[in-house]
Amino acid sequence: MSNEILGLAALGVLFAAIFIGYPIAFTLGAVALGTGFIALGPVVFDLAVLQTYSVMKDTVLAAIPFFLFMGFLLEQSGIMERLFNGIQQLLSGLNGSLYLAVLITATIFAAATGIVGSSVTLLGVMAGPSMIRSNYDVKMSAGAITAGGTLGILIPPSVMLIVMGPVVGVPATDLFAAAVLPGLLLSALFIAWTLVRCWLNPSLGPAIAPEFRPPSLAPVLRDLAIGVMPVILVILSTLGVILAGIATPTDAGAVGCLATFMLTVGSGRMTRGKITRAAFATLEISSMILLLVTASNLFGAVFSRLGSADFLAQMLTSLSLPPMLMLIVILALVFVLGWPLEWVPIVLIVIPIVLPIVQAAQIDLIWFCTLVAVTLQTAWLSPPVALSAYFLKGVVPQWEMRDIYAGMVQFMVLQLVGVGLVLIFPKLATWLPSVN
Repeated sequence: MSNEILGLAALGVLFAAIFIGYPIAFTLGAVALGTGFIALGPVVFDLAVLQTYSVMKDTVLAAIPFFLFMGFLLEQSGIMERLFNGIQQLLSGLNGSLYLAVLITATIFAAATGIVGSSVTLLGVMAGPSMIRSNYDVKMSAGAITAGGTLGILIPPSVMLIVMGPVVGVPATDLFAAAVLPGLLLSALFIAWTLVRCWLNPSLGPAIAPEFRPPSLAPVLRDLAIGVMPVILVILSTLGVILAGIATPTDAGAVGCLATFMLTVGSGRMTRGKITRAAFATLEISSMILLLVTASNLFGAVFSRLGSADFLAQMLTSLSLPPMLMLIVILALVFVLGWPLEWVPIVLIVIPIVLPIVQAAQIDLIWFCTLVAVTLQTAWLSPPVALSAYFLKGVVPQWEMRDIYAGMVQFMVLQLVGVGLVLIFPKLATWLPSVN
């Protein structure tokens, strides 16, 4: 068996093991070391050491724990809950106000954390009881919560974009800038869909009952101004200095993390236990992501050393497909793989394999990465494996899984519309990075 075929066989074994349920990081490492030892001998262990050191020295990846800690601090402090309640009370007389509150809160929370599970869970805890009490449509409610929660995978500072940057050789700051307009576009599509449907059929999202509305808006506005706006300003200013090119994601993340910590502690809602839980959650998720990055780098190095990546790229480019059709095929592959897999193996394994094809077709890498990110976000809402449904079911057990799925599908269609718009209008992704 040639080295190229051996590498492809290793890729098949890897995906089979992941589908069965073996831990991704250890599977990556084991398959890489085993295949590398067969083909390259003991030199594969030297390769493993070099790849590990290269990940440890990558300062961009150091931004991951900072942004994760920001998100977990906001989750533990209850500030996002205050934001949701404030928006809900401000718009209480409007049909579909809870949908609007969920999606606005989700968009802001997405700018603080890139973890979908955390966002969907928090939104479900905050909004689920209110939606049930207000007789909101279960399908629309579940769709709004799960779709809003997935915005964290796309809107900066997205952990996925931080990881994707070194994989494709594009600065994370450019990917952050490219994701802003598509992220806001998707949020706007979700909001418009819910409001139009509630306007056509008010029973889907009736106005809040008078007894649950605030007697005056002054206390609501004061609570938002004092308790929530300072943190929102910190988040926006952190992203602002990144997008303006003033600071790297790591530097801005560190400053934003410290400012968020001081504000949440100063709000009086943080306890030692909550800070400890936020710190341990950050340590756990950061360690998992960085271990995955290290293992995938090793697998990618072995796969490339065997010549399998070039072999696969030459085989696909020999089909002589037009660049746009090739791009659509790759996005379709990413979309289908997103059903059973999380974004981590797709970004770290699949993207490096198809990257030579994208480069040979002279497709703009920033545009390509943005399309992949939006497509992966869509995959979070694709039944029957969509993890967002299980996160929501865990915190709102009253809702039937079939209703949650039905609600997710309509928002998945909206996200496919978003993918199509970014595909047809590349400037949605490339304009903002070009003005930096």
